[in-house]
Amino acid sequence: MAKSKSNGRYVIVRTFSAGCFAGTLVKRAGKEVTLTGVRRLWVWAGAATLSELAQRGTSKPNECKFPVAVDRILVTEAIEIIDVTKDARKSIEGVPVWTA
Repeated sequence: MAKSKSNGRYVIVRTFSAGCFAGTLVKRAGKEVTLTGVRRLWVWAGAATLSELAQRGTSKPNECKFPVAVDRILVTEAIEIIDVTKDARKSIEGVPVWTA
């Protein structure tokens, strides 16, 4: 598998079975993706799809469930990587931390 380096793009990654994540893309090697400054997108509201969330952010941040960010994560079954706009990143990062 060819390895590729990232230019530090902020992205949303949808995986086969682990869910969706937003963070800075560090490296991609096939289906393996390393992200830093990562939030799991457990439940989102105020955006119909991940594509809309990546473009516009959320219009209902208090209804989203995004847990605390982790420093680094390696996901092994990435099936979609979506670039996130600056405004959408600000929106995602502004969602209050959800905890149980």
